[in-house]
Amino acid sequence: MNIVNKQSHSSGDTLEILSFHLNGQEFCVRTTAIREIRGWDAATPIPHSPAEVMGVMNLRGTVIPIIDLSLKLGMKSTVPTERSAIVVAEINETSMGLIVDSVSDILTIDAALLQPVPDMNVPGGTSYSDGIIAQDSGMICFLNLERMFEASGLENLAA
Repeated sequence: MNIVNKQSHSSGDTLEILSFHLNGQEFCVRTTAIREIRGWDAATPIPHSPAEVMGVMNLRGTVIPIIDLSLKLGMKSTVPTERSAIVVAEINETSMGLIVDSVSDILTIDAALLQPVPDMNVPGGTSYSDGIIAQDSGMICFLNLERMFEASGLENLAA
């Protein structure tokens, strides 16, 4: 990636992000909510749970829900492979694991590189995104996990 540690003399504000891939697209989130990154481990299914909930896993004595982030974003379901990862995050005071195809990097970027998402007149269509980071190799969608999981009911799955 060519955006690592680029500094703008005009803003000076930086963002630390975790970038990852889902269904051939690159996404990123702020690192402030990320607790750890784990290799793929099968989740225990929970009957009658929402489609994006793959199940639960025991994380050092705490049961956390494992979320298929692709489904949550309206894409096809993630089929876990040896490169898949579980990004453990604490979102709105709830710990959960997010399944991603692969983790790319932890980056520090100039906040000025974050551009607004174009208005596409799709109800709720861009509500999970804080913006787009354009770079030579493509675009990275900057996700807002707090908005994505607010009032989702997923906190009921966490022990």
